[in-house]
Amino acid sequence: MNLPSNPDGSYREAMPSKQDVREFLMSRRAAVAPERAGVPVFSGDRRVPGLRREEVAALSGVSVDYYTRLEKGNIVGVSDTVLNAVARALQLTPVEREHLLDLARSANRSPVAAVNPGVEPALRPSMQRTLDSMNVPAIVQTPSQDIVAANLLARAMYAPLFDGAEQPNFAFFNYLDPRSRDFFVDWPWARRTAAAIMRFEMGRNPANARLNAVIEELTQTSALFVEDWARNDVHEHRTGVKSFRHPQIGVLEVVFDVFETPGEPDLKMVTYSAPSGSETAEKLVLLASWASSNSIDSH
Repeated sequence: MNLPSNPDGSYREAMPSKQDVREFLMSRRAAVAPERAGVPVFSGDRRVPGLRREEVAALSGVSVDYYTRLEKGNIVGVSDTVLNAVARALQLTPVEREHLLDLARSANRSPVAAVNPGVEPALRPSMQRTLDSMNVPAIVQTPSQDIVAANLLARAMYAPLFDGAEQPNFAFFNYLDPRSRDFFVDWPWARRTAAAIMRFEMGRNPANARLNAVIEELTQTSALFVEDWARNDVHEHRTGVKSFRHPQIGVLEVVFDVFETPGEPDLKMVTYSAPSGSETAEKLVLLASWASSNSIDSH
C-alpha cells in the first residue's frame, strides 16, 4: 500500500485498498483446515487448502453472495457484528481480528475526518530521561520500526543496529544488513515479525507517511520483504522472549515488555530484562561495563 498524494504533491488521506482486504481474508481462509472448523471432508472433493467461501459464509451466518463481496474487498458499511462473526469463522487470533476491524474503520472513515499525513510524533525529552533512569535496556520505537530513543544499555545491546545508522530501524536492519542474520538467533522469525508488525500498523493508520516510505523502500530493495509481506501476517508486540548473539557479550536471552505512552499512542516503550541470577542477567552486567568502557553515547 502506497501513500497517495494530491496533484500538488501533498499527502491526502490513505484508505485500505480492496486488495488489502481481499488478500488478508483469502490468506486466512486458506489457513483454516476444514477439520479444525468442523466441516465434513470427503475424499477427493478438495483441490485447494483451507475453507471454501460458502463454508465461511455458513459459519459466519451470512449469505454466500454477501461473504463473496466482502472477500472481494467491499468492506465499507460492514458492521462489527458481521466482521466478528467472520473472524470467528476464520479462527482469527485477537491481533488478526483487530486488524480486520482496523481495515473496516479505515475504509469507513470520512475523507475529511483526518487531513494530516500521519506523521509520527516527536519524542518528549522527559521520555529520554525516563529511559536513562532505568537499569535495564530500554528503547522507544515507532510503527515504522524506527528506534527514536534508547538508553545506554539498549544502545550497547543493539550495537550493530546503531553502528553507522543515522536512524536505527529494525526492518531495514533485518532485511538490508547482512549482520542481522548472525545477530538474531532466530533471524527468519525476527525478519517476518518486523513485516507483520508493519502490516498491522498499516491497518491502524494507512496515512502514516514514514511507515509507507519504509514499506515502499523495502519493496524496491528486498525480495525477502516482498515474500514476507505477501504472507499477510499481522503481529503486535506485547511481551515475549528474544535471543540475540551479541558480537562482544555472546548470546543474550531477554524478556521484552511493551508499554503504551500516554498521549502518544504511536510511540511504544520497550524494556528488556532477565531473571535475577540467570546467565543473561550476568551478561547484562558485563554489557553495562562494556558500554561504559567503549563510551557509547546514550543520546
